[in-house]
Amino acid sequence: MRKFLFIFILLVFGFAFSQPDEKMAENSNSGTVIDSIKTEWQTFKENPEVSAALSEFFNKINIWANTLTQQLEQLTGEENQKPAEAEKPVLESPDEQVFSVHNIEIGDDKAEVESHLGAPKRSTLNEYGTEWHAYHENYQNFVMVAYDQNNKAAGIYTNQDLISSTKEIAYGTPKEAVNEQLGQPLDKMRKGFTLYQLEEKRDYDLFDLDGNFVTVFYDKHRDNTVTSIQIISKSLEKQKQSFYAEASSTLKEGFEYQLFDLTNADRVNHGVSILTWDDHVRETARKHSLDMAENNYFDHTNLQGLSPFDRMQADEVAFMVAGENLASGQFSSIFAHEGLMNSIGHRKNILRPDYEYLGVGVAFNAQSQPYYTENFYAKVSIRP
Repeated sequence: MRKFLFIFILLVFGFAFSQPDEKMAENSNSGTVIDSIKTEWQTFKENPEVSAALSEFFNKINIWANTLTQQLEQLTGEENQKPAEAEKPVLESPDEQVFSVHNIEIGDDKAEVESHLGAPKRSTLNEYGTEWHAYHENYQNFVMVAYDQNNKAAGIYTNQDLISSTKEIAYGTPKEAVNEQLGQPLDKMRKGFTLYQLEEKRDYDLFDLDGNFVTVFYDKHRDNTVTSIQIISKSLEKQKQSFYAEASSTLKEGFEYQLFDLTNADRVNHGVSILTWDDHVRETARKHSLDMAENNYFDHTNLQGLSPFDRMQADEVAFMVAGENLASGQFSSIFAHEGLMNSIGHRKNILRPDYEYLGVGVAFNAQSQPYYTENFYAKVSIRP
């Protein structure tokens, strides 16, 4: 159940920069202003008359809030409980390939996949010109599958413990063990007549296996162990003619919802409650991404000097705590999310327990390079 109005609004600086200096990211959580507020508030409320009045006031407000909460729960049937833990599937060794995800392999028929997983919770356009179909149970057992024109699985991704392999590789396997078993990863990828050099310092490895491109992502905050995997058939990869897909409003929305789903799947991994999508703050995020894309800059503070909190307040987003993540240049929502999770400041925002809502806004520059903005927040609440 949603929290209620509180007489003070705290602006908690929980944002970081894309590809940030980690010291800067951590230092953005400055407590100077908050400590000052707390000191003045402590002095004020220690006055006996003020203390008694405040106690009576909060008691009455809390009684009212609890009563209203109970009435709303009766009307909506909403219970303030976490969803029951979904049963983890029994993972089997792949039949024909090195890897499978949630017992799905490239080439599996869509009807067969959905006979086991049910209908997708969401289907959104991806950079390959097809759709990612997201299957999960309250973001548990989360997997995304893309199908080709023959309804055969041509792309698979998960960031949960659903990876099976004919090798000794699974969720949590160290990078060194992956490289020992799979050999030297690729450092280049060809697109038409262009050869793209992969960045030297990256938190993933790309392999050519079974006629597929397999990307194994590592969590550097968990000793460089396997955290996610993406498998793309070569025929599907070939459909993407250049490094960046052609920009469109449908792809923009696809990246936005995919980042939201990926965030919730990782929150479930870390035992944190899932977030609710917020269209209102999505518009705030979209405007900032578009501003950066059109004016060729990358910063939390825009060219008018407005911070994320200024922009949210201007759009009448009421919040007690808020944060912003930015990313740019990653060619997909998956690579953007994996990069954010490997940056300590962004990671803190993604996994912060007291956030309730998230809106994601994406925009493309003239070269179809995407800019991603994530705005997190929790509504104001009553706390004596």
